[in-house]
Amino acid sequence: MHRVLAQSRTRRTVLLAIATFLSAAVAASAQTAESLRVVPLVRDDHVLVSFDLQDGFTDDVRAAIRSGLKTTFTYSVDLRLDVPGWVDRTISTSNVSIAVEYDNLTRRYSITRVIDGHIDESRVSEDERLARAYLTSAVKLPLFRTGMLEPNREYYVQVRATARPSNGSILWPFGNATSAQTKFTFLR
Repeated sequence: MHRVLAQSRTRRTVLLAIATFLSAAVAASAQTAESLRVVPLVRDDHVLVSFDLQDGFTDDVRAAIRSGLKTTFTYSVDLRLDVPGWVDRTISTSNVSIAVEYDNLTRRYSITRVIDGHIDESRVSEDERLARAYLTSAVKLPLFRTGMLEPNREYYVQVRATARPSNGSILWPFGNATSAQTKFTFLR
């Protein structure tokens, strides 16, 4: 009888642990989906991509930057074809990296945005808000050409954000990466 009660308690403990883990995973998924917003826009011959990492500039990130540590946010952007009932096809990939380094002597931020290995923009500013904006958002970047898209097909843009340096929790409590995606229909 004692053995049966012990087994029953063990099962309940295991089920409680599984339920706790699943609820934490759902909470992490919900947080991830809300913290990164992606907006694709088709104009002329480009797919313009905007994204906003709402919770990216944490106190830990600010402290790392203010210590003089070069901090880089990298956004891997995929343009994918939605294939119902099959594996979606990646049409093209683009990488956007934004690096911020603070000089404690001059009290200035050096900001550099690199798109696919080429420097897109570089500037120096005393404004922390500008550094924050560059690290956590981009507006209408022409990352993909529409010439490779088929009319009247559904596509989506998927963005995965990572940070360096990473201590496992510099941006998010469940790792150092987050992702989001948004669908659109290409009409011509």
